[in-house]
Amino acid sequence: MPSVRLVSAEGEQLGVMRLEQALVVAREAGLDLVEVAPQAEPPVCRVMDFGKFKFQSRKQSQKKGGKVNRAGQVKEVKFRPRTDDHDIQYKVKNVLKFLAHGQKVKVSLFFRGRERSRMDVYSAEFMPKVISLIGEAGVIEQLPRSEGNSVSIMIAPKSHK
Repeated sequence: MPSVRLVSAEGEQLGVMRLEQALVVAREAGLDLVEVAPQAEPPVCRVMDFGKFKFQSRKQSQKKGGKVNRAGQVKEVKFRPRTDDHDIQYKVKNVLKFLAHGQKVKVSLFFRGRERSRMDVYSAEFMPKVISLIGEAGVIEQLPRSEGNSVSIMIAPKSHK
């Protein structure tokens, strides 16, 4: 008869016993007998609610996956050509916060109406101002690029190595 080392649902060692005895102990507790360490000598089995265990492990893996995805997010901060200096500083503060959290930031300058006829002039004044305010906190990953009625740059966080 194969024997197993049994661990109770509370985590206490119940000792080495035959497999049939371990199954009886699990049935009396109204739980499942799960093999947790098949390579051990003798194999280790635990009395637990297997459905609950699967649910919790799936929930934890989803949490871990969320943390990984968040680091890869691209945040976007939008400006207009006639945005006041104080408002620019406030939005740059948000950009610096995103960069500190390790997120890439897309800084976009949107144009409407007559502003579109002088996109190059406005962006030539505006983008260097924003880049100088960001300073050493980030690295320009993509130079200013015109996309329809906007001009945008991509800024990546500086590595902390």
